Amino acid sequence: MKTFVVIGLGRFGTAVAEELSALGHEVLALDGAEENVQKVADQVTHAVTGDARDPAVLRALGVRNYDCAIVAVGDDVGNSALITLNLKELGVKKVICKAQSHVHRKVLEKIGADRVVFPEHEMGVKLAQGLSSSNVLNFIELSEDFGIVETAIPREWQQKTIQELDVRARYKVNIIAMRKGKSGELNIAPGPAYVMESGDDAVVLGRTEDINRLQDL
Repeated sequence: MKTFVVIGLGRFGTAVAEELSALGHEVLALDGAEENVQKVADQVTHAVTGDARDPAVLRALGVRNYDCAIVAVGDDVGNSALITLNLKELGVKKVICKAQSHVHRKVLEKIGADRVVFPEHEMGVKLAQGLSSSNVLNFIELSEDFGIVETAIPREWQQKTIQELDVRARYKVNIIAMRKGKSGELNIAPGPAYVMESGDDAVVLGRTEDINRLQDL
């Protein structure tokens, strides 16, 4: 059995904490929001409300005695960097961090993160590898509320770039891959300048209700 500290109990952090616990490991789950802590309290070894940006909190919890810390606070570069720095200075053996961008990753690596992950990107790559041999539309349910789907693009997306469409803000989904209609070629993590064309399919990640709304366009 190994021992883990999971800091940040959003979707990613909660999933990591619960799965590690289910696999028989000792898990300390830490978050600044009491409601997040309560959701996992029955699923992990210890669940604590506290501010991981404060070294005194981490010291009091004895984090240096754990085999590995996972920093799942990925939305704020400053917070995740400070927490990572605190963990390394306290002597945690291994620190794994979630990042949202390559710049974020560089910052975390500079201050000593042992490994930096991009959950959505890595999930997208694995999904794309599975989809690349098929032109059939696919749906993968990630939870009751979230899923990934490959779907034909709406007519209003044709001849527009991802940046022009502002997909994440307007449609509340993330494009993780695009499939060219004629060639079937899969473009993983297309950039903002990618131009949508008639016959293209988009592989999107989002809430089921938002995906359904997109498919009704």
